[in-house]
Amino acid sequence: MLRAHPSLLREFVERCETLKRRLASDNSAETRRRLEDATYTLCVATGTRQLDTALYVARQQLADAMKPETPLRH
Repeated sequence: MLRAHPSLLREFVERCETLKRRLASDNSAETRRRLEDATYTLCVATGTRQLDTALYVARQQLADAMKPETPLRH
């Protein structure tokens, strides 16, 4: 399975979280549209359909990316 680069995932996780907080305080159409766009991109990158699931999967993938790789045995 293809995975998005960790820096892309991190950027969109942060963007979605920031926009969710902003939407809770201002509830503007612009913030809502920006959150929808960021959600769509994160869902595509994680192969999911809902923001909460996309955030969970992205965080799991980021955690996996931080683990040291195990060398292949010959």
